[in-house]
Order: sequence, then structure tokens, then C-alpha cells
Amino acid sequence: MTSVPPSPVLCLASASPRRRDLLADIGVAVSVCPVDIDETPRPGEGAVAYVTRLAREKALAGARLTPLPTLGSDTAVVCDGEILGKPAGPEHAAAMLRRLAGRTHEVLTAVAVSGPAGVLDACVATRVTMREIADDEIVAYWASGEPADKAGGYAIQGLAAVFVERIEGSHSAVVGLPLYETAELLRRQGVALWSGALGPAASA
Repeated sequence: MTSVPPSPVLCLASASPRRRDLLADIGVAVSVCPVDIDETPRPGEGAVAYVTRLAREKALAGARLTPLPTLGSDTAVVCDGEILGKPAGPEHAAAMLRRLAGRTHEVLTAVAVSGPAGVLDACVATRVTMREIADDEIVAYWASGEPADKAGGYAIQGLAAVFVERIEGSHSAVVGLPLYETAELLRRQGVALWSGALGPAASA
């Protein structure tokens, strides 16, 4: 007998498969509603304010497309106070990885949920320490195609995991969504975790 997927209880204002998968990990079925907003930092805007503003703007833009509570999120890699965006090409990606190699940087992820309680948000900072990275590894990593659309030019959940010596904080936040904080925001908006995901035993 074919199982019927649970009905969506949340709109995800992002095309990110990583965020969709993380929400699935906590049993939240989503409808995906990507939004297009201007992600240019404002003059003098700090990194925390920047990612929080984008998360809120994405949630509000998505909320205009659906009656469901809507989640927006944004992640930034920050080194020496500077936001490192997505690489413009191989040279830019290599420069970013050389800058991050052998030292600790910060990953900020903000999440915002629009719903009955208004727009609620949280921002999580995680410290990531990378080992030294050889130039041939950087070239090979770019050739894999993985870093082309990743903030800071790497994906901790992918091939770049071998570059990461340790993290201090939330691993899921570095991937794209801080699950502890997200679950709390969803609870406050009346979105149940595990809804329809665990089967009959869940209500036993």
C-alpha cells in the first residue's frame, strides 16, 4: 500500500534542498515557495543585522504567497568582520578558502517564521576552525562544482567536511538551519513537529 505524504504545514521561502531536508529531519512537511529579494548589504550594516533582515524579508515575501506559516533563513560566513558571499569564480573561491584555511571563522544563520504570532526570528553564531588547505585541494574542490553557490565557498555537509577541524556551536546552522531554534519558533507559531511523519505509534 502506497503511503500518502503528509500535507504541508509550513511554507519554506527558499529553494535550498539543505533547508528542506533539515525540516524533514524534524518531521515538518513543507511547500517550497522560493522568493527573490535583494541580498545586497546596506551601508554600515553588521553581519547579524544583515542575515536577520534577509531572513525576515524572505519570510514576509513568502507569506504573501500562501496562508501557511512561512519560514525564511539566511546564512553568512564572516571572517575578520567581513561577510564572505558566494564566489564569483574559481579565483574568488580560492582566495576565500585560503583566507579561511588554518584559522577560525564564524558562520551566522538567521531564521524567521511568519505566522499567527507575527514574525519571530533568531540568529545563531557557530565558530568553524579549518585546517590548512593545499592549493591542489582547493583546485580539486572547485572542480567538483560544490562550492560555486555556497557562502564562503564551501559546504560543511559535503566534500569540504574534510577541511573542517572542529566546530563550536550548531552543526545544522552551518548547513543552513539551526534546528533547536527553528523548532522553538515553529512551536510558538503553532506548527507541530512530526505531524504525520511518525505514523500511528506517534500518538500511542
